[in-house]
Amino acid sequence: MGNIKIVKGDITLATEDAIVNAANPQMLGGGGVDGAIHIAAGRTLLEECRKVKLVNGLRCPIGEARITPAGNLRAKYVIHTVGPRFGIDRNPELLLASAYKNSLDLAVINSCKSIAFPAISCGVYGYPLLEAAFVALDVCRKPEYSQLKICFYLHGKKAKEAWDQACEHSRV
Repeated sequence: MGNIKIVKGDITLATEDAIVNAANPQMLGGGGVDGAIHIAAGRTLLEECRKVKLVNGLRCPIGEARITPAGNLRAKYVIHTVGPRFGIDRNPELLLASAYKNSLDLAVINSCKSIAFPAISCGVYGYPLLEAAFVALDVCRKPEYSQLKICFYLHGKKAKEAWDQACEHSRV
C-alpha cells in the first residue's frame, strides 16, 4: 500500500511526527483513545488544549482538526479531530472524511513526514468499522498525501481486520 501501514497496536507508543487524537469538541480528554492519549501525554497536553480558542463553546467542531504539542508522547504533535456520531450527526461519511482530511492537512502544513491515526469515530461514536476504514483509506490515498507516511494504530482484532479488508477491496 505504499505510504500506508496498518498495525494492531497502541497509538500512544507511536513514533510518527504527529498522533491523531479522536477527541471530543471540548478537547479536554475523555474515554477510549482520547483518554489514553491524554494520560500518556501528561498534564502538558491538557494545558495546551485549554489554550485552543473556544468558538461557540467548542474548541474543535465535528470534522475539523486542531494541533498542539504532544507533551510526553514520542510524537512532536497531537492533532485533535472530532469525528461524527454515527446515527446521530447528519452526513457522517462527509464529516468523517473531513476529519481525516483536516488532520492530514495540518500534518502537511506543520512539515510532518509521518502521522498515526486511530479508527476515528469507531468507539463510543458507533461508526461501523468497515465503512469507516473505506472512508479513511479513500482520503489517505489522495495524491496530495502520498509523501506522508501514514500509519493506522488499531485497537483490537476486529478493527485491524476491517482495515485489512478495506485495503483488499478498496473503492479507489
